[in-house]
Amino acid sequence: MPRPPRADEAGGLYHALNRANMRAEIFKKPEDYEAFERILAEGLELCEIELYSYQLMPNHYHLVLRPLVDGEMSRFMGWVGGTHTMRYHAHYGTSGMGHLYQQRYKSFPIQDDEHFLVVCRYVERNARRAGMVRKAENWRWGSLWRWLQKPEPEPKLLSPWPLSRLPRWADRVNEPLTEKELEAVRRCAHRGAPMGDEGWVESIARRLNLESTLRPRGRPRVHKPEKEA
Repeated sequence: MPRPPRADEAGGLYHALNRANMRAEIFKKPEDYEAFERILAEGLELCEIELYSYQLMPNHYHLVLRPLVDGEMSRFMGWVGGTHTMRYHAHYGTSGMGHLYQQRYKSFPIQDDEHFLVVCRYVERNARRAGMVRKAENWRWGSLWRWLQKPEPEPKLLSPWPLSRLPRWADRVNEPLTEKELEAVRRCAHRGAPMGDEGWVESIARRLNLESTLRPRGRPRVHKPEKEA
């Protein structure tokens, strides 16, 4: 059967991510992170995309964004991934040594309510959850650190959020997600399933041809509760 078209609807909110092939380290030094942020900035100039949250990790990255034109997320992610791959191989002299990324990218739609806030907390907490920093806002390569800098440092990446941040936002990001929240984000990321209330999920899945992502398949994955470092 042909694969359904990738969900990519103007005005929708999405979590998009990509991971290095074989989970290899692709951000090895500060200059690698800086180069990728410049690529993001260039992509935002080229494409009609609003970026709300992001985090760069040694072997993967997360973005929370909104395409303003149908199909624009696919165009943006393709340009970012292709440009990063080309410049990475040129810098490290690794052309012809295989794919940089596991695949094109993964994504899932997010309802524009508290589910958006949960996903942003998940994204901005990545380095804290991995024990790489004691406070989430100390991770230099993400939107929480960047948002707290006033004015935002160059290159400018972030758009105003569609929802207001909750009070004490940095403190909330530092608090672990509940087991239910963590499992929901991971399940949606793994399957490409919409994240939101039941009625919204069913409606958006029908509209974007994502109904297959809601059906059980194989044995369920078991995730342990989040542990603090």
